[in-house]
Amino acid sequence: MGRTIVSCIEDTPGVDISGGTENSGNSLVGCDIGELAGIGKKDILVEDCLEKAVKACDVIIDFTSPDSSMQTLAVAVKEITPLVIGTTGFSAEQKQLIGQASKKNRCVMAPNMSIGVNVLFKVVSDMAKALGDAYDVEIVEAHHKFKKDAPSGTAVRISEIVADALNRNIDEVGVYGRKGITERTPKEIGVHTLRAGDIVGEHRVLFGGMGENLEIFHRAQSRETFARGAIRAAKWLVNQPVGLYDMQDVLGFRRK
Repeated sequence: MGRTIVSCIEDTPGVDISGGTENSGNSLVGCDIGELAGIGKKDILVEDCLEKAVKACDVIIDFTSPDSSMQTLAVAVKEITPLVIGTTGFSAEQKQLIGQASKKNRCVMAPNMSIGVNVLFKVVSDMAKALGDAYDVEIVEAHHKFKKDAPSGTAVRISEIVADALNRNIDEVGVYGRKGITERTPKEIGVHTLRAGDIVGEHRVLFGGMGENLEIFHRAQSRETFARGAIRAAKWLVNQPVGLYDMQDVLGFRRK
């Protein structure tokens, strides 16, 4: 994702890359960021010190791991630098810490930075409200075999959106996979995970009624869609007041 973001920044008006980081001891530390991204030499080297890397930036974009993102969050608050978080798999405690930090800093956090997926979030909510309890809801997500969290943060968010639209508690009605002889309960929301090969990301939401099915499907064909969404979020965030936002805010679907 780091290389993809750097590559996409190169052709985004008004945006420049100012630094990047890797873990201490990683073989990429000291390498030219532009050369790593395939866009030519930029005379900006990969650092293993986050504080040094962010000194010249207006916004930090973080696509790493939950523990790494928490380290980035601490530096962002210290430096009062806006932060875009594309990492998923946070614990409830970590999400709470991000919320607390957003009282001092500006932050966009979303389980999926894709513009298309965030349009899907809005449409799925409208569909659930219109169809109501008469339609069963099943969510299926597929990703590459190396993805660590399951279900995906996007699928979790879809399930929460559907549950909220139907006035349900996802902790009570969520069913994650099925085995054996089980009868579907009227208000359950199914969430199913697939892991195979190099699938970038697929999400399908099925509303099943008696006599008809209605589906909405999103397929990410490259990681570029997440990178461009994160860059759009970064450009938007620099002009916002302190607070915690997501891509629904960035796209103007929800006004605070």
